Amino acid sequence: MMRDFWSIRADPLGFLCAARERYGDVVAFPVPGPPALLISDPVDVRRVLQTAARTWSKDTIQYRALARVTGPGLLASAEPDWIEHRRLAAPAFHHQRLDNLGLHVAEATDRMLATEVPLMRGPQIVDVADLSLRIALNVVGDAILSADLSEQAHRLLEASSAAARLVVRRGQSVLPERVPSALNRRLSSTRRRLDVLCLQLIETRRAAGSHGDDLLGLLIEGGLSDQAIRDELVTMVIAGHETAAAALAWTLMLLAEDQGAQDRVRNEVTRHAGPIPMTGTPAVLPWTRAVIDESLRLYPPAWVISRKSRQPDVIGGLDVPAGTVAIISPWVLHRRPDAWPSAERFHPQRFLDDPAPRSNYLPFGAGPRLCIGRDFALGEMTIVLSRILTRYRVEVPRHWSRPSPQADVAVRPSGGMPLQLTLLEAPQQ
Repeated sequence: MMRDFWSIRADPLGFLCAARERYGDVVAFPVPGPPALLISDPVDVRRVLQTAARTWSKDTIQYRALARVTGPGLLASAEPDWIEHRRLAAPAFHHQRLDNLGLHVAEATDRMLATEVPLMRGPQIVDVADLSLRIALNVVGDAILSADLSEQAHRLLEASSAAARLVVRRGQSVLPERVPSALNRRLSSTRRRLDVLCLQLIETRRAAGSHGDDLLGLLIEGGLSDQAIRDELVTMVIAGHETAAAALAWTLMLLAEDQGAQDRVRNEVTRHAGPIPMTGTPAVLPWTRAVIDESLRLYPPAWVISRKSRQPDVIGGLDVPAGTVAIISPWVLHRRPDAWPSAERFHPQRFLDDPAPRSNYLPFGAGPRLCIGRDFALGEMTIVLSRILTRYRVEVPRHWSRPSPQADVAVRPSGGMPLQLTLLEAPQQ
């Protein structure tokens, strides 16, 4: 572990893949304290995330670091009351409400395309990673704070995004949190700023009398304390835009490399009559959804999941004590050659040939802690892709080389994702 310390920091994705390839489906890392296991067998993964989920909690370093910004929100909470918080937030993600948000997603995408992409007839190079981040930030703002898209709300969105990056940097630091380093001071300052912005928005909404039917309004109606509402707001902003933005950027890259797959998406979307729904896309746009599923297989934004055992259990036929940390990497699982023939190849057809759920496919987690925003994210990606591809042809520039994946809050392209966009002769409206 000491020998590999710098390679773990520089390329954690490569390190995890190499560990699984060399040592198998249960890898014990020699670290002080209770065992830390990388588990890659689908049976063991299902046990930790589903069948024995009550035995395995989120009380891990990964989620404690995230909680420094989000507080004990749905994503990071290891406490039993997360179930009650999920129940209160669930109406915001009901299929009927999500479908009503479809037009908001399309409008937010069109606004960003109009302001961020110049209307040039010739090809232009656009960093689609940055474009996707801006689109996703606007979309999640509409969903969470649709009744109050003020400058104050935009400051909250931007501050949450900045805070997420500070958390990643903090996780890479060897200095204890109590040391008043520049990074620790910035993180504390950002946390205080988020507190002020959230509480101001909550007070404004309470004073308005009508709480609204966006996520903020539903949380207020549910009777949560202001602090609990603040935690859920920040959680949803960070989880709702970082992952979607990264997934969109990688999907556009894969389609730029495969013009046949891109044309098939464009044709399918163009033939569809009426607005594209946020839910039910596998039946409405099967090829487009298969493209998204395959992109999430190759580039799962949530690249690692961790759990800690509350009591002794059995993993891979081995007795493990309470306090054992299980590390599960969708990035590794999605590249198992025995489960995914030609695993490194972009091949959306595999999801049409075999649409059955797979135990080793978990871009949104699994079990009771399955991402509450899964359907929102899938619908958002479908609509954003449709708005982009019916206006532009996306291609790789000359002298193209793929950006390296960077394990950040989500798996993002290192250095951005510059692709060539060419305005179509008759963009679809």
